[in-house]
Amino acid sequence: MWITIAQFILSLSILIVLHELGHFTAAKWFKTRVEKFYLFFNPYFSLFKVQYGETEYGLGWLPLGGYVKISGMIDESFDTDQMSGPPQPYEFRSKPAWQRLIIMVGGVTVNFILGIVLFAIIAFTWGESYLPNDQMKEGIAVTEQGYELGLREGDKLLMIGQDTVKKFSTGLLNKNIIVNSASELTVLRNGRREVIKIDPKWTTFLSKYENRDVRLAQLKMPGEVAEIVDNSPAEPGAAGLRAKDIIIAVNGDKVNYQYEFVNRIMALPTDSLPITDLTVKRGINTLTVSYNTLFDKKKSLAQKLLGKDADKRRRLGFDMYGPDHYYEFATEKYALGPAIGKGWNDAWGFLVDQVNAFGQMLTGKIKAKDSLGSFITIGKLFGSDWDWHRFWNMTASLSILLGFFNLLPIPALDGGYVMFLLYETITGRKVSDSVMEKSTMIGFFVLIGFMIYALFLDIMRQL
Repeated sequence: MWITIAQFILSLSILIVLHELGHFTAAKWFKTRVEKFYLFFNPYFSLFKVQYGETEYGLGWLPLGGYVKISGMIDESFDTDQMSGPPQPYEFRSKPAWQRLIIMVGGVTVNFILGIVLFAIIAFTWGESYLPNDQMKEGIAVTEQGYELGLREGDKLLMIGQDTVKKFSTGLLNKNIIVNSASELTVLRNGRREVIKIDPKWTTFLSKYENRDVRLAQLKMPGEVAEIVDNSPAEPGAAGLRAKDIIIAVNGDKVNYQYEFVNRIMALPTDSLPITDLTVKRGINTLTVSYNTLFDKKKSLAQKLLGKDADKRRRLGFDMYGPDHYYEFATEKYALGPAIGKGWNDAWGFLVDQVNAFGQMLTGKIKAKDSLGSFITIGKLFGSDWDWHRFWNMTASLSILLGFFNLLPIPALDGGYVMFLLYETITGRKVSDSVMEKSTMIGFFVLIGFMIYALFLDIMRQL
């Protein structure tokens, strides 16, 4: 839990400091006074602060964001006293509209640049590991939902819409249906090309929070035991499982693939310690062994909220082989120049996906209550072990996401100020301070309301 929290706070701190540094640098460039520069909010008191020149630098105690307080600017501090006197040359309100516009977009500009740079560094350092679609020689394993959509066991995915599938992943279909409203799939079935029309209802279904783990297609991997964990219910003498055993039934229910086994185990009741019969193939023999799943009943709310109840509520006591045991993955390495191009493409692709998803919400295809999440949802994505590859990938994605949301034309966000400044630039009429103050206050409380609602949804999902 603490590793998850530490990763989230470190990533958030990097994003906040660099975002606010974008505003700070642009303000200083135009000789605009910056009174405060804070990581995290500091209502009533600060954990740390120091005065350097005209700016107070500090660390707040509420890790929900950060801010720079610019003289002569109406912001979330609602300091209206400063606006009562005549404008001063060093104040934000005294600067030309084009300078104020640059100051306001300074933060999101840094966010987008940071996302591109981090994606480029990831490509240069780790490259890209993927499963070539031509490795799916036996086709896909089809889930119950995938069958209902129209897929069949052994189908080979050729195209999603008009895009040829070159890299396969189990979440590929979900992403294209939810984000891009894919309307058809082309598969190779028994040597013939078949086109499957996708009902728009699948966008709504797959975007629901309770269906976040639903996959339409899975890899054909058997439930093969790779290694037994010492002092676990799976070791010889407790259950009698052995490495290389292939699990073919749970409590008498047949399972063909690894994902089906996982689903059966995760569906067992959490308020008891059931003795589960596992039927396994061991060489040419088929036998049944008793297996006692481990349940940790004493789960704190914090552990549940951070995903422990979802991904590690049961210790299986053994490992199964991963996809690389059955499929040959490819790794594409990037020199510095191509890595920069890949960074740009990844950042742009992620931004387009967010814009498309936001459009789906506005049209009602994706319900807000299913897609909204608080810092709890975001924090869970970092995982419970420290993986730098995943950490920087998450930070790059969040940087693009932060830039996108800050550009939304909502007062109290950067995009709200940009909207008013564009109006001033086009019409030549400046929006009055009273209108700015009232709209900023309304926007601020709307945002707080959304944050509280998202937090409420996350808590209710775990109860």
